[in-house]
Amino acid sequence: MQEQTGDNNHGRGRCKTASLLGLTLGMVASMALSVQAKTHDIQMTAVETDIVIDGGGEKYAAWTFNGQFPGPVVRVTEGDTINFTLTNPTTNKNPHAMDFHAAEIDFLKNYRAVNTGESISFTFVAKKPGVFFYHCGAPPMIQHVARGMFGAVIVDPKDAKVWPKADREYVLVQSEYFKNPNDVQAMFDRKYDGMMFNGGIFKYHPFVTGGGKLDAKPGERVRIYFVNAGPNEFSSFHPIGEIWDNVYESGNPANNLKGLQTYVVGPGSAATFDVVVESAGAYPLVTHSLTGALRGAIAVLLAGPDAKPAPLMPMVPWELPAK
Repeated sequence: MQEQTGDNNHGRGRCKTASLLGLTLGMVASMALSVQAKTHDIQMTAVETDIVIDGGGEKYAAWTFNGQFPGPVVRVTEGDTINFTLTNPTTNKNPHAMDFHAAEIDFLKNYRAVNTGESISFTFVAKKPGVFFYHCGAPPMIQHVARGMFGAVIVDPKDAKVWPKADREYVLVQSEYFKNPNDVQAMFDRKYDGMMFNGGIFKYHPFVTGGGKLDAKPGERVRIYFVNAGPNEFSSFHPIGEIWDNVYESGNPANNLKGLQTYVVGPGSAATFDVVVESAGAYPLVTHSLTGALRGAIAVLLAGPDAKPAPLMPMVPWELPAK
């Protein structure tokens, strides 16, 4: 009995040592993660201004974040903290708000509309990786979104090895264009006049006046962070002449689909698309809802050996040469 008790004591000692070691390693890992996480102070200003929306120089009476259409891309890493402030200056005429789809916080407290001359601040942790929509939620929300108060949030995964490394990245935000920005009934009736990528009609179509393109080199993995701002229409996103190598629903690496010809992204949603273009040439990226594509939602990915580095959202703002 005494020998058995002694063996048990030794066993208990080993268990305690292992438990302490496990606890220590866990604390070290937790501390390492907390050190890696960052805090970002993001400030945006609601700006009601005219924005160029086509290659002919037509301007649109837009409502924007920071004076651009779409708003600036917010990019953080999973686990990071965002301290956000929205200011609505007295130069505006309307209340505005902010709704982050990447946040998990109280709606009534944080997403309320602020009047001109006021601001609102809130904090959230980007807990899940992906690409997310942000937009103004002030009433009528359909009008605030239609007039340009939206953008993209990229939350990169903590572990970059969970998906293939991209050689080139772009953000594309699809939205509907309503020629009369004050006709809220037309927005409810879904009577849109055009479809835009990144705030422009045929913005990335090199065969249209004033149009540009998206550049890539043959063999590169091109990653498209795609957001459908709506406010109403679905997008059936398709690469003409190619097949999506990977599609990540909501941009989360855990939601990995392979070898898709098209993928449907609903209003207010998003997905990340990877394509490896093997040969030089033109590969239009379109919504295969053809009424949208033929009204402006075509972005030509031009693959060639001389492709230069490009920003996440080329031609935002769309600055046309003086006539």
